[in-house]
Amino acid sequence: MNVDLSGRSTSAVTTQVGSQARLGMRNQRRVQTLVVYALLAALSVLFILPFMWMVSTSLKESQDVFSYPPSFFPNSFIWQNYPRGWTLLPFNTFLTNSIIVTTANVVGNLVSCSLVAFGFARLRARGRNILFLALLATLMIPREVTIVPRFLLFSQLGMVNTLWPLILPAWFGYAFFIFLLRQFFMTIPTELDDAARIDGASTFRIFFEIILPLSKPALGTVAIFAFIGNWSNLLDPLIYIRSQELYTLALGLNLFRGQNFTQFNMLMAVSIITLIPVLTVFFLSQRLFVQGVTLTGMGGR
Repeated sequence: MNVDLSGRSTSAVTTQVGSQARLGMRNQRRVQTLVVYALLAALSVLFILPFMWMVSTSLKESQDVFSYPPSFFPNSFIWQNYPRGWTLLPFNTFLTNSIIVTTANVVGNLVSCSLVAFGFARLRARGRNILFLALLATLMIPREVTIVPRFLLFSQLGMVNTLWPLILPAWFGYAFFIFLLRQFFMTIPTELDDAARIDGASTFRIFFEIILPLSKPALGTVAIFAFIGNWSNLLDPLIYIRSQELYTLALGLNLFRGQNFTQFNMLMAVSIITLIPVLTVFFLSQRLFVQGVTLTGMGGR
């Protein structure tokens, strides 16, 4: 009888200790989760604060922008700053030019980079790896080194003060995008290619009907990078564009800053309008973007 009681007592103690341990681990995980979320919230506020100050400035009166001490919230919300700032310069024309250049660059990068990446990932040829290393070596060349040669090339072709210097380079491939797509293509099983070839599929049919449909995350990542990079590009339009009717939004904002340097409220308003497409594209395709960046580094041969 004593043995039975002691056994039950020991079992109860063990169960109680186990439940306390699980409760302690659960509380510890809750504390860790709370700390992580608190840090993320603090960092989010820190990173979003400049943007919120930009929004606040866009809704202020001109005299309130430089008031001292500065106030975060405007005394009155001047929503008219947005249409007024947008109509001070022909921003509709600038918007059209930016859409043309950005769309052409996105399509050009997708077409040229995917074709080259497919060749490096799937086609067997002598010196393929050496060519790929040479391609990667071009990433180490500073962009500033190529500015003068490219300008001389387009000047000889008579393309200065046109949109062509902003569009054509994308159709000849970009090493970083080629690398991303090549890494993703190599994660796709080659057995799919072999099965398609047995059925009589050509190389281009394999590329268009097998590789591309399975590579939507990587293609989406390239499209997002190309869109953001070209939408906010200032250097290239500043070098090649002379006529105001060919200005992009980045050049238009720079012109607005030079002509209306005291109207920071309207400048911030126009800047927010130009940011809306970038924010929209990023938030709508955030999951695809993260998935593409994650998967492009998984494979390799």
